[in-house]
Amino acid sequence: MDTASLLILSVGLAMDAFAASICKGLSEKTHSIKNSLSVGFCFGFFQAFMPVIGFLLGRRFAEAIRAIDHWIAFFLLLILGLEMIKASRNAYCEVNHGFDFLSLSKMGVATSIDALAVGVGLAFLNIDIVKSASTIGIVTALLSVIGFKIGSKLGMKSKQIAELAGGIILIGLGAKILIEHLFLQ
Repeated sequence: MDTASLLILSVGLAMDAFAASICKGLSEKTHSIKNSLSVGFCFGFFQAFMPVIGFLLGRRFAEAIRAIDHWIAFFLLLILGLEMIKASRNAYCEVNHGFDFLSLSKMGVATSIDALAVGVGLAFLNIDIVKSASTIGIVTALLSVIGFKIGSKLGMKSKQIAELAGGIILIGLGAKILIEHLFLQ
């Protein structure tokens, strides 16, 4: 996977965390640097960790389904993208208050489940999972800090736009993977 595709994937995956960060920003009265960095670190950590788990699980099956791996990656990204687009229509904020480890971890896991599925799809591609997971984590952390900071200013519409954009990005990336495997190899 080239660097541009990896960055696009990272932004697409980060949109759930970005949207949750906006909600977290909406729900908090104080927007300290410590709280912003806590949100960014937590979301970035889980978005980096989950693809590694998915990648390791996917590697177990990679050889057995190598002939259809591009279809699997496409359908995983398509389903995740459609779910994000669907979620964008009914965007609302249900955020727990607090910045303790448990509260942030719950949000981090909830926003990174799609990254686990993407990690399975990445197992079928010729990629460096450490570089990929690190990039996903860093991009997510940065966007989460930004989302938290601007949450109180932009409101719910920005959450809807983030979810919609993330879904479109994931579907587009899935289509790119499929087209490359069907027509360019």
